[in-house]
Amino acid sequence: MSKKWVWGLLLANALLFSWMRWGVMLTADPDALAAQADVNAGQIVLLNEVPPPKPEQLLLPVVVPEPAPVAASTVAAAEPAPAPRLSDALANPPKIKQCLYWGEFSGSGLADAEQKLSTLNLGEQLQTQTIEHASGFWVYMSPLRNQAAVHRKIGQLKALGVNDYFVVLEGEWQRAISLGVFRTERAAENHLASLRKQGVRTAKVGERKSKLRFTQFVILDAGTEIESKVRGFQKELPDSELKMSDCN
Repeated sequence: MSKKWVWGLLLANALLFSWMRWGVMLTADPDALAAQADVNAGQIVLLNEVPPPKPEQLLLPVVVPEPAPVAASTVAAAEPAPAPRLSDALANPPKIKQCLYWGEFSGSGLADAEQKLSTLNLGEQLQTQTIEHASGFWVYMSPLRNQAAVHRKIGQLKALGVNDYFVVLEGEWQRAISLGVFRTERAAENHLASLRKQGVRTAKVGERKSKLRFTQFVILDAGTEIESKVRGFQKELPDSELKMSDCN
């Protein structure tokens, strides 16, 4: 009896499996199955007919990591350092003072300029500079024969009111009488013209080939009022030069 039951169970299982596998096909409409086969046939693709994937399809998606948080101390360190602070002397440089230069003088011209400037009572604000030149021009009388002739000529000059003179005591110009040395020939010619008006007849202008010294006046930190007054003096001594410039 047991063998019959075993074989019976095996047969029942086989029938049940067959029904589950092919039973739908046995009961379904044959025309519907044919139509379904035609509709789905175009969707069947053989593996050997599948085209190779495009290169861009092979690229993996790129994941951009979020930036790591930066510490506050790191951000502060990356900021540019503040510009160095200038010293007070560089930030506020002292104003350069302006000086008035008037010159160059010698002889009677120097005396006239000194007298005019004395009326301004400048005190220590007024200074002088000595300027040397290798050559210049002078108004002179040619060397005389002897000392007696020199004394007679000096007497004649004093009688004419000429008191600015100098007797050369040595060298090739010994016993010549200098009536003034000047930086420019024009200034020398102007001085000679004034001597002619006083009655001097034998003086002349010549180039002086020797070291000559002249005086230049310097007025420190001169304001507009002082400059205006000195320009008025300069008009009376037209051979002089007047300029405003930075103090040396």
